[in-house]
Amino acid sequence: MNAMIFAAGIGSRLKPWTDTHPKALVPVGGRPMLEQVIRNIERIPSVTRIVVNVHHFAPQIVDFLSHFDSRCEIVVSDESDLLLDTGGGLSRAASLLEAGPVIVHNADIFTDLDLNRLVEAHLRTGADVTMTVSTRQSSRQLAFDDDMRLRGWINHSTGATIPPTLSTDGVDKLHLRSFNGIHVISPKVLSLLSKQEPNHAFPVIPFYLDSIDTLDIRGWQPTEDYRWVDVGKPDTLARAQTLFCKD
Repeated sequence: MNAMIFAAGIGSRLKPWTDTHPKALVPVGGRPMLEQVIRNIERIPSVTRIVVNVHHFAPQIVDFLSHFDSRCEIVVSDESDLLLDTGGGLSRAASLLEAGPVIVHNADIFTDLDLNRLVEAHLRTGADVTMTVSTRQSSRQLAFDDDMRLRGWINHSTGATIPPTLSTDGVDKLHLRSFNGIHVISPKVLSLLSKQEPNHAFPVIPFYLDSIDTLDIRGWQPTEDYRWVDVGKPDTLARAQTLFCKD
């Protein structure tokens, strides 16, 4: 099994740190976020290779990884020429990811969630995509049916929905959840992504929404307590320091 970490982002909300550093190396608890994410992924015994995409201050991440001691093989997917977003990043990295499921993790998600549970859920259902979700409030949420299969998306601020035919009444009858930035994809999904236009920047969530009739895309909500913080902003970064550094 392989993993991919999205570490290419510019991180404009974390200025002034990101004026001179990549967002993925922002420290939490005295260690760079990228290290924190890698260490959590390493707890999945079946993961043998981790692909990390780079763009913003790419040489800093490459240098960091060159001195990083991991039980996994770590490979860089270079997007220095063009930031490809999450979908485009997966598409470019497809040739670096070996056969089997791939766990995909945003570099700015700090959590103590046992990722083995996510992998187990993915394998148990045989889904093409298994997304970690929660009931936390968000302006944009995914809509799932009773089997937690993805059926659409809603922007609460504008009222826009995907698909456009998703009615307000329909949304009320579905289960609204927020995506937590960690998911598992099957080889089928990676194959479809690799066939996208080369060097085309696109986000992966709209790709999934366009594929709900052809792919089995499911949400998975952990039942155990765990801590989770998106450290992409100064206030949430400070919250992560408080939550995780007092142990």
